[in-house]
Amino acid sequence: SETTPAVMCHSKGKTTRTERRGSRAELRRSSVYSTMDLVPQLDHYANSLPRQMIRTRPTLETLRKTFEVRLSFSLYMGNEGSEDPQEKAPVRFGWIVGVMVRCMLNIWGVILFLRLSWITSQAGIVLTCVIILMSVTVTSATALSISAIATNGRVVSGGTYFMISRTLGPEIGGSIGMVFSFANALACALNTVGFAEVVRDLMHGLGSVMVDSVNDVRIIGVITVTVLLMISLAGMEWESKAQILFFLVLMVSFANYFVGTVIPPKVDEQAAGIFGYRGDIFVENLTPDYRGPQGSFFQMFAIFFPATTGILSGANISGDLKDPATAIPKGTLMAIFWTTLSYLGVAVTVGSCVVRDASGNKSHIFTGNNTDGCVGLACNLGWNFTECSQSQTCQYGLANSFNVLGQLSGFYYLITAGVFAASLSSALGFLVSAPKIFQCLCKDQIYPYIIFFAKGYGKNNEPLRAYVLCYLISIAFILIAELNIIAALISNFFLCSYGLINFSCFHASITNSPGWRPSFRYYSKWTALFGAIICVVLMFLFTWWAALVTLCIICFLFGYVGYTKPSGCSSLNLSSVQLSDVELETSRKRSACLVLTGPPNQRPALVDFVGSFTKHISLMICGDIILQDRKTRPQDSTDCLVKWMNKRKVRSFYTPLSADNLRAGTKQLLQASGLGKLKPNTLVLGFKSNWRDSAPESIEDYISTIYDTFDSNYGLCILRMMDGLDISDDLEFEVNQGFEADENVDNLDHSDQMKTVFQNDQGKKTIDVYWIADDGGLTLLVPYLVTRRKRWHRCKVRVFIVGDEQNMEEGRDQMVALLKRFRLHVSDVIVMTDIEKRPHQKSLSRFVDSVAPFRLHDEQQEGISVQELRQSAPWKISDKQFEAFKLKSERKVRLNEIIRKNSHPTALVLVSLPVPQSDCPSALYMAWLDTLTCGLHCPAVLIRGNQQNVLTFYCQ
Repeated sequence: SETTPAVMCHSKGKTTRTERRGSRAELRRSSVYSTMDLVPQLDHYANSLPRQMIRTRPTLETLRKTFEVRLSFSLYMGNEGSEDPQEKAPVRFGWIVGVMVRCMLNIWGVILFLRLSWITSQAGIVLTCVIILMSVTVTSATALSISAIATNGRVVSGGTYFMISRTLGPEIGGSIGMVFSFANALACALNTVGFAEVVRDLMHGLGSVMVDSVNDVRIIGVITVTVLLMISLAGMEWESKAQILFFLVLMVSFANYFVGTVIPPKVDEQAAGIFGYRGDIFVENLTPDYRGPQGSFFQMFAIFFPATTGILSGANISGDLKDPATAIPKGTLMAIFWTTLSYLGVAVTVGSCVVRDASGNKSHIFTGNNTDGCVGLACNLGWNFTECSQSQTCQYGLANSFNVLGQLSGFYYLITAGVFAASLSSALGFLVSAPKIFQCLCKDQIYPYIIFFAKGYGKNNEPLRAYVLCYLISIAFILIAELNIIAALISNFFLCSYGLINFSCFHASITNSPGWRPSFRYYSKWTALFGAIICVVLMFLFTWWAALVTLCIICFLFGYVGYTKPSGCSSLNLSSVQLSDVELETSRKRSACLVLTGPPNQRPALVDFVGSFTKHISLMICGDIILQDRKTRPQDSTDCLVKWMNKRKVRSFYTPLSADNLRAGTKQLLQASGLGKLKPNTLVLGFKSNWRDSAPESIEDYISTIYDTFDSNYGLCILRMMDGLDISDDLEFEVNQGFEADENVDNLDHSDQMKTVFQNDQGKKTIDVYWIADDGGLTLLVPYLVTRRKRWHRCKVRVFIVGDEQNMEEGRDQMVALLKRFRLHVSDVIVMTDIEKRPHQKSLSRFVDSVAPFRLHDEQQEGISVQELRQSAPWKISDKQFEAFKLKSERKVRLNEIIRKNSHPTALVLVSLPVPQSDCPSALYMAWLDTLTCGLHCPAVLIRGNQQNVLTFYCQ
């Protein structure tokens, strides 16, 4: 009878249903292979967060056991319910409050209110706008890079340091974490000093002086940063409420300022150089007028640049965000857009309303039309500021007063409140960011003597010890009490940080790291490189000696980690295979393959297949097990085969090994291959296509090799080609007719390279993945890596999963959500709802006939016990075993029918490899492998990971 066709559905825009929790219907948990073998589940990849219900898949050892349990959830559910339901959930923020508002508050600092008008007078309106746009160019490139890093997996905590160290490695990550933490502490000091200057001016205006102008700033600054520390120690919830209050005050200040620019100025305001919007003032202030020792374009740039450095404030508290991958890109870029408009608006408006020099004296107004001896633009406006302008003693105007914005606004003290809000919010933001970054750095134990600061307190794991350290560093720089000096120092540290962030993204892109899959669509590696270069150039243009000191510190920190290799930081560089930064984190794991090729030239398809997903990014070892019955090869055969691989542009080691049989040789290779952490984790071998005609001992040897692979906790790939893999007969004819192929390996490097299907352009064909059982993600990782190659990149990937009609939609949506979390582009998700139907009789008869020669009929044995026969012929299948595995056999036959129906025109088919129980006869398992992949006219791969995650949606 005709079966119900598999249901196909597109994977676009169907993720909302997966968010439902609680009362949703339970989906099937076991695959069609075994009741213990689970289908892919999102929970299996979400067990690395603290305080979360842990759900794990069974290990290979568990699957190999002879017993089964019906949907035993004791293993699956883990420690579900272990959380205390009374425990209050930590505070989490969205993209507006958590990122955009926080970034805008940190970007709007003291430079906006106290230095932007002065910079406009020095550099002119045009160059001030250039400075603003150049600064925004640097920060925008960095924001794009940080957005790419943030969408390269779910960010847990640690902000910028965490994302960079998990992307580029601990050497760069540790260096940037240390420097960026220090830069944030200095930025806290900068904004505190700006606040103290305003308070001092107000006090002096009221005739109140504590000591003198410099020491008053120091005293006020220390008191202020102490109060901010108390707010920070109260927790993120109080800190967030304070930030919202500051944001509202700033909005009122901006409105007050822009309203004030259109109000006609009074006489005392005109005396201070304020005349409202006038074209002649605008034209006069377009060009620069540098004054004093700090009068240069790049000095103005260095002073202004800290005004744009709050862009990472949202990323720095990534652990406190509801959805960092969405909130960080959206909030950061929106904050840059709005703050840029505000900076440009203030620079243009203040340059259109205020002259550069004014005395502030009302008596300097002209009483008649006589302007003899008057010099300057103010003469045309009825004021004579010539005396103070020529003697450079003017106290008012753009070039002399830092309080121009307050004087120009509608109500002066609202601008003062804005200065307070901007400086205090920025100082508070940096005071919160620096300890959190430093805490994550300390937890990684990269540098000595700082682990003490890793301890956290409370439900949000607040870094109280790091808060105190940041507080002390801020006080040290507050004592400098000079805003311009602190601003120039901060610029170098932030530029260095931004340069390393951009370089980390560029490095991850050009190295083709499998774990680098950002979902942020506007990221470009060339934008990241441009951002890195411009940051370094600006560092030296601002203050060359400070740039040298900063780079020396970075090099020292980098060198220390590279030399000492602290615990948890391992990096191994092998130029022969271009491997670097071999980390234990899931997102950086790579499929290191041991390939049983024999002489590689005899199985080029197997070599090309593995090379397509390991070249330049992972380890590949071609293992050649030389059996005793093979003739002795020339001594230079190894060199010749290596030359053959080099000519084929295959990046692989070649390891010949003598052994009595395939199983013994494979065992030795599994145990001895690799170096330290750089060792294979996946065995790749060809399908034994002649198994029906082979000796039973040969089948037992082949299947036992597979069993040993699983028992060694290795992943496994078996490649089957329609025409077979071994081309030794063709090679023998090409090299020298009448001689053994092994005797002519010295000529192989000069022979023609046979082209395989993996070297052909596949066009827009499809790659079909039958993800039947959850193996940790290797079944998905391999096709993803293959499609990164030029010849395969246009291929579309389709994923087939097992499901039932009742929960088909929900099961499909869960798979779509899981693939979206992995940042893997899949064209279709197809739910197979008919896999449990009985296969066609013709297909079933074909399977029964294939195993008939290996059947052991108990009732037909005479004189010899069945037990003795099983010991002498373990590949035999008894009647009891055949019946016990009958349902599983039928499932394999049915799955093959579905594969042949849906994957006839594809370029490559990958099918989850069933893990056999330890009592499964080798001949029966061999028949399963043959049945799953028979009848296909394209390369077929039976694949199984080692049940450990090689894919993750966390940035780790």
